[in-house]
Amino acid sequence: MTDTQLALRPSGRSWRARLKRRPYTHHNRLAAAVILLNLVAIPFAEASTMVLANFALAVLVRQQYVINLLFRLATSVPKHWPLRVRWTMGKVYHFGGSHVGASLCATAWFPFTAPSLVLTWVIVGLLVAMIVLALPSWRARHHDWFERSHRFGGWAVLALFAVHAALVGGPASLLVLLVVVVSVALPWLRLRRVPVRIVRPSRHVALVWFDHGVTPFAGSSTSVSRNPLLEWHSFANVPTPGRTGFRLTISRAGDWTGSLIDDLPEHLWVKGIPTAGVGNIDKLFRKVVWVATGSGIGPCLPHLLSGETPALLVWSARRPRHTYGDALVDEILGVQPDAIVWDTESSGKPDLVALAFQAYQSSGAEAVICISNKKTTWQVVEELETRGIPAFGAIWDS
Repeated sequence: MTDTQLALRPSGRSWRARLKRRPYTHHNRLAAAVILLNLVAIPFAEASTMVLANFALAVLVRQQYVINLLFRLATSVPKHWPLRVRWTMGKVYHFGGSHVGASLCATAWFPFTAPSLVLTWVIVGLLVAMIVLALPSWRARHHDWFERSHRFGGWAVLALFAVHAALVGGPASLLVLLVVVVSVALPWLRLRRVPVRIVRPSRHVALVWFDHGVTPFAGSSTSVSRNPLLEWHSFANVPTPGRTGFRLTISRAGDWTGSLIDDLPEHLWVKGIPTAGVGNIDKLFRKVVWVATGSGIGPCLPHLLSGETPALLVWSARRPRHTYGDALVDEILGVQPDAIVWDTESSGKPDLVALAFQAYQSSGAEAVICISNKKTTWQVVEELETRGIPAFGAIWDS
């Protein structure tokens, strides 16, 4: 480890390097850009028009078909283009910043529409409540409240907004509202209860197999539920080349996952379509390093199995074979014989930044993708990016 640490050059101190750290993320930059555009529009725009535009943006940018389109456009950039361009395009998964900015602006504009004092302030109250419950600190502690407020509060706002549009809007407003309603309804029109087969290699992990006529693409995720009106959980799809169906790797990380691992249900609810996630950006690069901890191996696995983008894996887990089973570990090593598999029980907690840096240098990769918990992901991504290395990882904004 000493040689690795020596090879890890100091982080940059330039303004460009500082912009790689929070709070200057692409997510926050997008939110700020939307707010700035709204500020510029104040002298020229009508409040009702701005509410409608922001509301539509906030909803549509979260729509599964729109998300897939954004990823398709961003990852269509040729690999011979400059790395800095591909690095920027890889940040497409920060699109949620426009959702945040537009939601805040729609709420700020709304009091100035005032077709009905009661109706206006009821909608504003609902929007403010949804924003407060979406604040990162609150959402982390009370995720169920956040999710249900967005679902039921969002539906209530849509219904009340229809009345509002009828009072102050013309045909254009009603048409935009119809598009928004269809966007919200589409995933629910694909709601279904499907059979699953669950293999439990240990009390910590469940491998959930689906084969209901859908074989998703690598880099996508599926939302599953045991009670579709109350809570949904999204997991990375792991399709196996040459086989139909797919599996999810679910580790014990809370009441819902713990209950699923203990109960081994025979059916789960799914909705919508497979939706692109951060791992999908690997196709922008000639070679990548995947850094995973624990069940973070799940989102990496479909890319490793497909082999579409050359890669090197760094995986840190507690007793990998005991926890995840010999079959899964052997499957990983079958396609990644040079993988760095770190057993935290026998070797202690690794310096993942140093391991990732060493793997990046030795493999000739162009980028690093980290799939881990929030603290580790942010640490790995920020420390590598401030050293001039393209790095990517989930931002927990959904």
